[in-house]
Formats: sequence, structure tokens, C-alpha cells
Amino acid sequence: MKALPFREVDVFCSAGFDGNPLAVVHDANDLTTEQMQTIANWTNFSETSFLLDPTDPEADYLVRIFTPNEELPFAGHPTIGSAHAWLEAGGSPNRPGLVIQQCGIGLVTLQNNGSQLGFESPELIRSGPASEADKNRNLAILGLEDHEVAAVEWIDNGPRWIGVELVDPGRIGTLSPSAVDSDQVDIAVFVVGSTLEGVDVEVRCFFGTDLREDPVTGSANASIARYLRDRGTIDFPYVASQGTYMGRNGRAFVSEDQDGALWVAGDAKTLVTGEIRY
Repeated sequence: MKALPFREVDVFCSAGFDGNPLAVVHDANDLTTEQMQTIANWTNFSETSFLLDPTDPEADYLVRIFTPNEELPFAGHPTIGSAHAWLEAGGSPNRPGLVIQQCGIGLVTLQNNGSQLGFESPELIRSGPASEADKNRNLAILGLEDHEVAAVEWIDNGPRWIGVELVDPGRIGTLSPSAVDSDQVDIAVFVVGSTLEGVDVEVRCFFGTDLREDPVTGSANASIARYLRDRGTIDFPYVASQGTYMGRNGRAFVSEDQDGALWVAGDAKTLVTGEIRY
């Protein structure tokens, strides 16, 4: 039996224990894909990440990201949490102030300002209006009528999100999804406007066949930012909240730089350290 360094990191948190937890396994070069999937299934977090030596000379590290059931090419809170864990464990970036992550979609750049880490929003893999069948299925799952939504569109940058923009900010807290079939669900519900102090956009994400709600979702927030910018319905920078209706207090800080790149940033705190044995 071998032991590898292990961290549990709270990502997009405010005070700690109120964001989205991530399990991080360091020095995972010798683990097989099957072992990684088994560990991710056992931790039962929305994602577990495994840090390996990069194969791309431009990258600082390679990360593989697993849900309890599958590997993802990219996910947002594992990107910030993995970079935080790598730096905390003594990782030294090749470029001051930047961390270059290699993952399934290629290279992802993170900015490190000392108090927060932020990743550059990747391009969408799929965009545009959902089909009438997909739209109707997602509205049925969410219990929404057609007049309650501004749009139902693909905002897929890896985890296959369909975005549902609400018209009324008061509606997002009343959602109670229910399955209409046994197929996979990846829905990012959002609305511009909020009664929460300092919040510009509210987000709720539901995924899986069991309609599990994600506390704070970096990939969805990155996709939503692209959607909102394309429509000119938000001013940057803005603050998005997520997790409110499941007892969390997640915050994503979204900005646009002078070159037009979108960045999603948040706080990350290590709350558990130790070893994982296999």
C-alpha cells in the first residue's frame, strides 16, 4: 500500500466551509485511470482532481478531473482548487503571477494575485439555442413555463451545460427540479439581478441523473459570462452568487481584461490535509 499527499480545498468560498469542496490527490503519476475513478467515486465529491507531471513544456502541471462517475476534460472549481493545492504544496510557476494548467481541453491560464486565483474562460465547445425538445425537457425538469425564461441555450465548455436564463430574479430560489426521465442532466440556471447584497448574478446548477445541485460551479460561471457578454446584458466586473439555497455562500468574481479575455476568480482555502492510501 502506498500513500499520496491529499488535500480537501474549499473553492469559491467566503468564510470557509461555505463554498464547493474539492478533493486533490498529489503526485498521482503512478495511478491508473481506473484507480483515479475508484478514488473519485469513493470521495463522492462533485469532482476529485489528480495532479501529475505535465507532458506539455508550457504547463506547470497536469490535472485529471473526475466526477464520481466519469472523467471531465475541464471544470472550473477543480481548476482553481488544484492550482491552490499545487502552489501550497510548493509548486513554482514558470511565469511569475501566472499558473499554466494542462488538462483535457489543453492549456488553461490562471492568474495568481496572492489572495485569489482566477482562470481564463475557455471557448465554448457548443453554443446556440437548444432544440425545442431539449428546451421543453429542461423546462419540465425545472418546473418552469416558457414565459418565465429569457432563453434556453447551450453554454458548453466541457461539462455539457445547457443554460436557462430566468426573467424574474425572485424565481431562482423557488426552483425544485424533478426528473422527467433517467437521462443525464447538466443545467445551469441563472438570472441577472439579485436581492443579495453585492451580488449581480445568481446561479444554480443541477447535474447527473439524480439532479444533484452543485454548490459553486466555475465552468458554468465562465460559460454564463460569455453568454451575457455576447448579449450585452451585464457590465464587467460583476459578482455571481451560488449555493445560497443549499446553505452555502459561494462567490465568483467575473471580469474582462483589456484584451477581451474573461476571467473567473474566487477564494480557495485548504481545510483538510493528510494522505490517501491505495
